[in-house]
Amino acid sequence: MITLGEIAIMGGGCYGRFYLGQLHRAWHRGAVRWDRLRVVDHDASCAAAAMIEGAPATELTCTTWVDFLEMWLDPAERGAADRLVPTPLMPHLFADWLTDRARRQWPSHTARRIAVEQPIGTPFDMLHPGDGNRYVSHADWICPIHCIEPARCPKIRAPRSWEMRDTVAAWNARRDEGPAELAIFACRHVVYGVGMVEVTAILSAADDLDARLESEDVAEMVIGSVSSCHGAVGLLRVSRS
Repeated sequence: MITLGEIAIMGGGCYGRFYLGQLHRAWHRGAVRWDRLRVVDHDASCAAAAMIEGAPATELTCTTWVDFLEMWLDPAERGAADRLVPTPLMPHLFADWLTDRARRQWPSHTARRIAVEQPIGTPFDMLHPGDGNRYVSHADWICPIHCIEPARCPKIRAPRSWEMRDTVAAWNARRDEGPAELAIFACRHVVYGVGMVEVTAILSAADDLDARLESEDVAEMVIGSVSSCHGAVGLLRVSRS
């Protein structure tokens, strides 16, 4: 049995409802236990809300994702067993949180996101003109909606020869501007088709950024939220004003 601490599902729409249902099935079949399971959505009438009552150690938290992460990602409260369940269509929340935190933590500095201009080189590789993030995928096909990304790809029916974490790390190492501090948040399948990100990885990235800024006037961080096949990559620059 898998034992977890606090789990946060980001969003109570169709994806959040699916993940919640899968986790409840896993609980009732003895595959997983948690201390607390939160569904985070600004809408009290979201699709997942009807599944909350009577569910094991489960609650709906009605707030925005940004406000929730600001409250929830507290090093004094979070531990190694805590997990975050992202949804496929959410924005690059971890990059947004690190940017907002840098502004709070380093008020004498300027923290801003820089467009990720240099291609990463995957089959799908797009710079978003609005947020400046680069959205990438090793797939040039439509993937099964809830694929757990096994070693043998179910789409091509052959071994999967790629790993997005390694792809982003290799791209960072050869960046035209030189390597930046690298923060990769990997969503990995945990149980019953639900992928999760380790919360301690997000907090460690914040500590790494702080350590860099304590000795340098400028710090850049490449921030990747990735699964094995897909990812969103952002670039944060913090400089002394």
